[in-house]
Amino acid sequence: MNATATKGFFKLSLTTLVAVYFLIAVGGIVRATGSGMGCPDWPKCFGSWVPPTSVEQLPDNYKESYAQYRDKKNQKFVRILHAVGMHETADQISTDKSILVEADFNPTKTWIEYLNRIVGVIIGLLIVILFLRSLQFRKAIPSIFWLSLATLIAVLIQGWFGSIVVSTNLTQWTITVHMFLAMLIVAILVYLASVSANHLATIQVAPSVKWWVVLCAGLLLTQTFFGTQVREGIDRLVGVTRDTWIASLGMEFIIHRSFSWVIVLAHGYLLWKLYKTSSAKALTTTLMVLILASVFSGVGMAYGGVPPFLQPVHLTLATVTFGVQLYLFFGLNSGNKTVLVS
Repeated sequence: MNATATKGFFKLSLTTLVAVYFLIAVGGIVRATGSGMGCPDWPKCFGSWVPPTSVEQLPDNYKESYAQYRDKKNQKFVRILHAVGMHETADQISTDKSILVEADFNPTKTWIEYLNRIVGVIIGLLIVILFLRSLQFRKAIPSIFWLSLATLIAVLIQGWFGSIVVSTNLTQWTITVHMFLAMLIVAILVYLASVSANHLATIQVAPSVKWWVVLCAGLLLTQTFFGTQVREGIDRLVGVTRDTWIASLGMEFIIHRSFSWVIVLAHGYLLWKLYKTSSAKALTTTLMVLILASVFSGVGMAYGGVPPFLQPVHLTLATVTFGVQLYLFFGLNSGNKTVLVS
């Protein structure tokens, strides 16, 4: 296979990955500003490809109309949940009438959510292009083709599930699933970038170091899950001001805060092992900076009253760190440079 072709595919994979990270950051802004229901329908926004700018542009009964629209979509989703055996979850969605409560129209929140969807469409187009470019590798590097196809399928599922998040009025567990689907897409794109990066030098390491990277990535995913529990705990707080959110939380915050020490210590050991290798120093330093930035942004949220601007920063840092961990792991498998890290 032409080296130019793989190098071009690597650049496209990297561009798409950066775009996905940008979308995750925008999603964090949507969450921090409470704009998730800025558009009550999907894929359009208030029935239009260009959303309204004032409530006067909407019919008087728009709340009832979109509540009925979402209810119909929810009932279809409920049938799917029943079909896969998730009867309790299906019954909760079917009986919880608070899901159908429509928020008052807010033009700022509507446009924030709409811009989020525009970025999502752009990424969808990038992934379609990525898949089309992968066709040339079907025989030479079949893994690129199949992973590109998997990315396209994952994005289609993510888009559909995004509509479920909206129709169920941001039900807590759907937001968590939506986020982890995004991390799955990140993982596939990182692997695509690493597979097509044969023009870059990689590092040979002892199995113990390689699997320590896997452990650190697993710990980070666990910590991310604990973070979703904190978010869900905040969602349950009613009538509590932002500056007292942390004080009002229970064990979910204590676990998330305490587990950060496990993350720091595990990565400290990994970084110590890897930093002895000169060819690994760039990724090692990047990982170190990301871990410290994640911790300090978390401290800022805990002791600063959960400022809205730090929420998307904290989330994005975690997902970027996960991507760097995976890229490091894939780069440690084999390569042109053989540098043994014991």
